[in-house]
Amino acid sequence: MKKERLDTPRTKGLRISLVKDLRQKGITDENVLNAISEVPRHFFFDEEFETIAYEDRAFPIAANQTISQPYTVAFQSELLQVKKFDKILEIGTGSMYQATILAEMGATVITIERQKELYNQTNNFLLKSKYPSSKLKFIYGDGFEGLPTFAPFDKIIITCGAPFIPPKLIQQLKIGGIMVIPLASDEHHKMWRITKVDDENYNEEVFSDFSFVPMLPGTQK
Repeated sequence: MKKERLDTPRTKGLRISLVKDLRQKGITDENVLNAISEVPRHFFFDEEFETIAYEDRAFPIAANQTISQPYTVAFQSELLQVKKFDKILEIGTGSMYQATILAEMGATVITIERQKELYNQTNNFLLKSKYPSSKLKFIYGDGFEGLPTFAPFDKIIITCGAPFIPPKLIQQLKIGGIMVIPLASDEHHKMWRITKVDDENYNEEVFSDFSFVPMLPGTQK
């Protein structure tokens, strides 16, 4: 029988310390910080790695991917300016942690994963009862294509390093909507925030350097 995963006073205390660390690093959005304090990050790790779940660093997961550093998750979430009931498209489900943070902030999240191995793991999502498919929906597909049948989106977040701004994703963004995307810049990625002005134009803001796995076309069986 599989052992039940628990959120103990110890793990809750570790999240309090993590939130304090993120504040010191410049994260100010209380909705972001509250979500990180509520979501048990150790649920997204194998049990043997539970002790490091609240360190502020990335960690390898299946399919040669990573669960992002908490600071990166917080930074992208803060740039996204999430409002309750926003419909958000995430490109790159990965560990499911970033999508869960957005759902905890009150958004409806639809997330695409191209790696079948990672997508299959969504069947074992430990927080299904709290975030049902009406709040957090998992899709296997090509992130460059987006999800036109669910468009338009209030916000789009890309959690892998893109070589360019995908035109189909811009098309699926509402006018006035925001996209947060890491774009390739030498060996790192610059974090960009794009605000769609109209069907032909968008504003660009460029922020700090980060490191991401690459955004790739197609799907991987």
